[in-house]
Amino acid sequence: MAGTSGWTIVGRMEGLPLISALGKLGFTEYEAKVYLALLKESPLSGYGIARASGVPRSKVYEVLRGMVGRGEVLVSHGEPVRYAPLPARELILARRRKAEESIRVAEEGLERYAAEANSSGLIWDITGRAEILGRAREVIGRAGGSILLQVWREDAPELRDALAGAAQRGVEVTVVAYGEPDYPFARVYLHDLAEEITRQFGGRWIILSADAKEIVAGIVSLGAGSRAAWSSHPGMVVPITEQIRHDLYIAEMLLSHREALEESFGPSLIRLRQKFGSSPTIATASALLDPMGDGG
Repeated sequence: MAGTSGWTIVGRMEGLPLISALGKLGFTEYEAKVYLALLKESPLSGYGIARASGVPRSKVYEVLRGMVGRGEVLVSHGEPVRYAPLPARELILARRRKAEESIRVAEEGLERYAAEANSSGLIWDITGRAEILGRAREVIGRAGGSILLQVWREDAPELRDALAGAAQRGVEVTVVAYGEPDYPFARVYLHDLAEEITRQFGGRWIILSADAKEIVAGIVSLGAGSRAAWSSHPGMVVPITEQIRHDLYIAEMLLSHREALEESFGPSLIRLRQKFGSSPTIATASALLDPMGDGG
């Protein structure tokens, strides 16, 4: 028993690294000494723990009350009261579960905070195709209810896993696609004029709205020179989300009334596009964003 052995944890050098390690698990120095003393020999009375651990008798019962309350030390209410440690393996498993849960809660909370608080009033300019698609994947990962997306076949594979994961979470994924995207998990509307629009504008874009709260929209066909906006600003989110919905309305009308609509407006409603004039090409729009060109 500790009352007759005459040793203390404080005097044993091999105990010091463990005291430090337990400190990183949230133990105070006194708690670490008490736990190691009980692992060495148990059950012990409070008096025996004080002698074995080097913790002052005036403090040891206060330390034990806290450790018993947290389940790190077990107590037998006999005469005298004796204490034993929670087995080391069980202690480590409990601390691991607690740490993993804390990390999970912090991760989810920080992601929500970053998405909803820090960026809500700002419009961020993203440069580079890889960076734009990477940000789109992050936004998709935060979606909780619905995703609306316009995407070209060439860019669709880079979003497939993120979108499939969202669908598995129960998120409704609706896509206007310029070419077959191979998204079996989504409701997909194929745009009739994919090739013509690509030729007309000279490239491709992506438009993404997650939960009608966060958007990524911009050009992705210029490699490192691609440009897009990312924002939760309602002045961006509302009109961009409605732009995608507008295309979905047209797609649904064509599915139900194609013959009548094309009789009035031409194949794939081409005369409507011609009626309201031509749009700037992607190259022209990008040059407006970088008036100095490569020499700037």
